[in-house]
Amino acid sequence: MVKNAVLTMEVLYEFNLVFYQVGLKIMMKRYGQVIGLRPEKIEEYKRLHAAVWPQIRKLISECNIKNYSIFLKDSTLFAYFEYHGSNFDEDMKKMAENEINKKWWEQCIPCQLPLETRAPGEWWANMEEVFHLD
Repeated sequence: MVKNAVLTMEVLYEFNLVFYQVGLKIMMKRYGQVIGLRPEKIEEYKRLHAAVWPQIRKLISECNIKNYSIFLKDSTLFAYFEYHGSNFDEDMKKMAENEINKKWWEQCIPCQLPLETRAPGEWWANMEEVFHLD
């Protein structure tokens, strides 16, 4: 234990849990996202995600994403993950700039059909959380 270190934990509930440890703010935020999947690419997408490259799994973890799942219904994908970092935009930039991830996205993006209603700059459309129960 570090001498004279002040360790406090304060839990705030306002759609997010916020933890303070040694003055560092660590946030956990839940994300739900949706995107279409080309019907002729469903089996390819499932095959890709049955064997996600180890480097991609590692990168996702390094970018502070945990509890990540993707669900398929008909030709719609729903993703859920929890972000446990302090700078989501920087972590997403790190992910986007990673050369191996660019190659992974080259495999995945042709399978996907983004929603017309997504916000500018989104590929997967972010969803509003309307209910949560721990």
